[in-house]
Amino acid sequence: MDLTPARRRMRTKRLLSKISSGVILWALAALFIMPFVWMLSSSLKRNIDVFAVPVRWIPDPVQWSNYVEVWLGDHSMLRYFGNSLLVTTVSVAGDLITASMAGYAFALLTFAGRDKVFLIYLATAIVPYQLLLVPRFMFFQQLGLYDTLWALILPGIFTLFGTFLLRQFFIACPPELGEAARIDGAGEWSVFWRVYLPQAKPMLAALAIIRFVGSWNDYETPLVMLSDERKYTVPLGLTQFIDAEGGLSAGLAMAASVSSVVPILIVFLIFQRQFVAALAHAGLK
Repeated sequence: MDLTPARRRMRTKRLLSKISSGVILWALAALFIMPFVWMLSSSLKRNIDVFAVPVRWIPDPVQWSNYVEVWLGDHSMLRYFGNSLLVTTVSVAGDLITASMAGYAFALLTFAGRDKVFLIYLATAIVPYQLLLVPRFMFFQQLGLYDTLWALILPGIFTLFGTFLLRQFFIACPPELGEAARIDGAGEWSVFWRVYLPQAKPMLAALAIIRFVGSWNDYETPLVMLSDERKYTVPLGLTQFIDAEGGLSAGLAMAASVSSVVPILIVFLIFQRQFVAALAHAGLK
């Protein structure tokens, strides 16, 4: 079927638009991924080669010993990873439980002062996080929890963001589902557990990813709450790779940094479908 000149020009214009958009997106993707490629390359270099100009993207020679030192040396990342995994896993699990229950209560339960309590709770978001570090430090010190991992876990179990996210999700759910379950004799806990919570799986997965990344990368809280090097988490552990002259050992630091990114990538790959589904659900609403 022959196309008219106008249709040919329109098709050519659309094709050029797609090509130009693709080129721009690939260029942006390369720009964003370049620092990670440099970090991976530097993790296999000698310290003297890390900041060499021009940049050598392919290490020569390849220093696999950097990873051996990072994982089996005096400041082994195994200990830091264990501490971070414990803190992050318990914090995320606790936040998913408390956020889902609180979000359901604020969205679908009726009790005196519900909206006022939620507004007061929401107003705490205006308080800068850094402003709470000193009061938390004094509070946990009086409780005898200073320099313990509980000082990192407990604040992460209750988060305003998680409660707000789940509340907005439950508000958007059809109320007829809960009413039908109640007519069939289901209690409030059964309505929450069997009817509404299964629908919230994509949103819970999205919250889990966001909270995992935030907890895993948290530097300020461990810096204030911990003094024992054996209890350091990964962000603090990255500061331990200092050479004999007191300067940063760049090759070891890059190898440790590459290692610290791997758990985040694994978590995202596991929950990426639910995360995309949560974004799609939020967009439809």
